[in-house]
Amino acid sequence: MLARVQSYVLHGIDALPVEVEIDCDIRNSETKSMVVGLPDLAVKESIERVKSALANSGFTFPGGRVLINLAPAEVKKEGPLYDLPIAVGLLLAQGVLSPVRVRKDLERAMSPAATASPGHAAKGAGAGPTNGADRSGPNGSGAGSGLRDEGLDVRDLVFAGELALDGRLRPVKGVIAMAAMAKARGARGVVVPKENAAEAAVVVGIEAIGVSTLAEVVGLLTGHLEAQPHAPVDVVGLLRTAEAPIDFADVRGQEAVKRALVVAAAGGHNIIMLGPAGTGKTMMARALAGILPALTPDEALEVTRIYSAAGAMPSGDQQRGLVTTRPVRSPHHTASGPAIVGGGAVPRPGEISLAHHGVLFLDELPEFPRDVLETLRQPLEERSVTIARSHSAVKFPANFMLVAAMNPTPKGDMPADEVGRRAMDRYLAKISGPLIDRIDIHVEAPAVPFRQLSGAPKGTSSAQMRDMVSKARARQIARRVSGGLPNARLTGKMLDQLAPFSTDAHQMLAQAMGELGLSARAYDKIRRVARTIADLDGSEAIEAAHVAEAVSYRLLDRKV
Repeated sequence: MLARVQSYVLHGIDALPVEVEIDCDIRNSETKSMVVGLPDLAVKESIERVKSALANSGFTFPGGRVLINLAPAEVKKEGPLYDLPIAVGLLLAQGVLSPVRVRKDLERAMSPAATASPGHAAKGAGAGPTNGADRSGPNGSGAGSGLRDEGLDVRDLVFAGELALDGRLRPVKGVIAMAAMAKARGARGVVVPKENAAEAAVVVGIEAIGVSTLAEVVGLLTGHLEAQPHAPVDVVGLLRTAEAPIDFADVRGQEAVKRALVVAAAGGHNIIMLGPAGTGKTMMARALAGILPALTPDEALEVTRIYSAAGAMPSGDQQRGLVTTRPVRSPHHTASGPAIVGGGAVPRPGEISLAHHGVLFLDELPEFPRDVLETLRQPLEERSVTIARSHSAVKFPANFMLVAAMNPTPKGDMPADEVGRRAMDRYLAKISGPLIDRIDIHVEAPAVPFRQLSGAPKGTSSAQMRDMVSKARARQIARRVSGGLPNARLTGKMLDQLAPFSTDAHQMLAQAMGELGLSARAYDKIRRVARTIADLDGSEAIEAAHVAEAVSYRLLDRKV
């Protein structure tokens, strides 16, 4: 007795097809169950979960020798997502379920004996008898909802889900990638835990059937229950109504820092804030995502795939099936290199990928281990990271804005004497020059005077800042030469064409390069930031005032 059920395996943030093959030899006196195909421990343990789930749902586990193969065999399989396809395969192998499709248009050409269903609903399946209702699709052919008189066709579906011992289904990772793979392979739908149904329904053109128990799956496959796919998710509508949790209007003072953050958001520039403890650096970093342009549908889908693959979907976003706001990730300074960049025996996305299309906030930057910070240098340039293993290499997207904050000294205060300045220099020396070069904007966040703290907030709001950012981004998108890239990603050749300097601006830049001893990378950073400042002013040419402001944002070049 052989059965086949379709499932998937995650490779990075993409899904690859996996065929779950079940071979039951009940004539064999040896009672043994085995899973092959490079399974990890969680997959091997699925046998015990499936046994209990079948028994507690009113079914039996086949006797004799049971071999379960997860093909292709050379790809490592992990996690409990194969519980449901294994259980369905075992029921197929025993004849409880039928893999044969019988459609209404074929029934008329076949005899009643030939069209009889070999499958039957098991006792205790939790589904009532059929009432003879017509379950055909809108066109009357039975193809509209994937239903036939005998239920859903297993061959048209992809299955995934973790089974509890009582037969309930628990959510799994990577369902949005699974749905995209199923659509690409021509499947009619996916059968997933109910908590994952909204996520699968984000993919247009695939039926996302959410189920709560194994008995419910059997009812759908035998025709005792009618499938009710999850309604398609309104991606555009969800993105339009997304709101940022923090408003810059709540930040007291710090208007100069807010200006720097507007420049950073307008051009997609990395930024570091330097100032004593308690000046609002963390609050402003978390509010930054609220002034960035809203996620586009393609960006939202890509971010959702990353979070789904990592099993890190926030509860609210999981209910909606979509990440609707730009992510803000804030790892602790004790985080390891693999936690930041990604890694593991089976590579998983790290914090830099979870911050894709959003913000990676590193608070207390000098407290991070130097080797961890150095791993950021390549992703900051390439906007992606490749995790290589002996059996494969996985590429994760990592197009994020780096926002860092630090105190001037380990004590957190601003030095007032020579001893304090030497302590500040030693503290800043923990950050390498090449990393500082990759941060476009350095700005000081001074202590806020008492009168500003005690008075009512009067600062610039997120709505005002977002309006400025949107207008500057629109100018960047309109430039055909740049291909719509934000200014932070313009190459030197693009800058030569898109960043024309006035005579005064050119002289000021030359003077700053000589006096500050800036590197070639810093030279391009200044040009990019000056281009953004000019865009905020609505100017095509870069003037001396734009260069002066851009140079003022290279604060740490004078200290490191």
